[in-house]
Amino acid sequence: MSYFDKHVFFCTNQREDGSACCADHGAQKARDYVKNKVKQLGINNPENTIRINSAGCLNRCDEGPVIVIYPEGTWYTYVDESDLDEIIEKHLKNSRIVERLKI
Repeated sequence: MSYFDKHVFFCTNQREDGSACCADHGAQKARDYVKNKVKQLGINNPENTIRINSAGCLNRCDEGPVIVIYPEGTWYTYVDESDLDEIIEKHLKNSRIVERLKI
């Protein structure tokens, strides 16, 4: 059993060589948005523990920006806050995969 019900990793990596990376797509801002939204909605609670973390390179920058949610091991990409809201509502709140954003 996992320590958290959902553990979300946002790739926030900035590549030094200038090649494509998640940081180029505002990944840190997206991570902060999701962390604040989860707190605001009150869905991180003793019955549903959710942890939002930054990660170094997840090595899928060509599909980025990317996040991965465990324990399912589901990988997503996103474009804007509406995509993130859909991941929050469907996956984090209701444990349903968002197929259109899955990579």
